[in-house]
Amino acid sequence: MSGFEFIFSLFGLILGLALAEGLGGLARAMKASHKVRIGWPTALLGLFVSCDVVTFWMYGWGMRDLLPLSWPVLFGGFLVTAIYFIAASLVFPDDPEAWDDLGAHFDKHYRKVLGGILLCNVALVATVAALAKFPPLDARNIVITWSFFPVALLAIAAKDRRIVCAFLVWLIALYPLSAVWH
Repeated sequence: MSGFEFIFSLFGLILGLALAEGLGGLARAMKASHKVRIGWPTALLGLFVSCDVVTFWMYGWGMRDLLPLSWPVLFGGFLVTAIYFIAASLVFPDDPEAWDDLGAHFDKHYRKVLGGILLCNVALVATVAALAKFPPLDARNIVITWSFFPVALLAIAAKDRRIVCAFLVWLIALYPLSAVWH
């Protein structure tokens, strides 16, 4: 087993659990959809978290030759993946039937979820910059990488759900855009 395989056995487990937590929350909400309205804000937040978890997983693979097997890498990776798990667990309530509309649950938790994901992305960019090189300031990276941070901060600061949703749509659009814009 290589050092990366050892490191990523922990990271992959927690990231997989984060995805399962988000999907489980969605499944519980869908099962209760006859009693509770999921709504666009919650659906967009769940999609955003899922996309970001998968993207982090892909970055992990891309950095496989650069990650040394060390205590800071293992503990730092644990902290980041734990934040992803917690963020994913906050998107949907444990008991959706306790809420008439998941919009109220969204209003209560979206800042924590977005803040956690923002923190994970700061850690990712810092790690990439430390182990590889700082992402360049070309047009693609300005849009795909660097627009993420101010848009996420604006979404955290926004109080109007429609504004937060608009920012979430922008953030979600960055993932397929990164796949087609080379």
